[in-house]
Amino acid sequence: MVHENVEKIREAKGVTRTYLANRLKLSLQGYRHIMLGNTRLDVERLKVIASALSVEPAVFFDDELTKSVIDAINKSVSMPILNLTGTEGR
Repeated sequence: MVHENVEKIREAKGVTRTYLANRLKLSLQGYRHIMLGNTRLDVERLKVIASALSVEPAVFFDDELTKSVIDAINKSVSMPILNLTGTEGR
């Protein structure tokens, strides 16, 4: 569950695997091994991932929290951009 939730949030935020691998000081292959569950995802690495994704580590342990984070990301992405230049309608 934790690995899947990390990947869901990573994708929702548009963060690349390469970026997270670099933050973890791992190769891309090393990162993939963690996400596939072949290598243990320890607390320190989880903290680095959470920091890189700007979420609390606890989010990854709860599917509902993960969903709420993704919903918030999607909501902020779909919000209209305001025209603050004063040129609207010209």
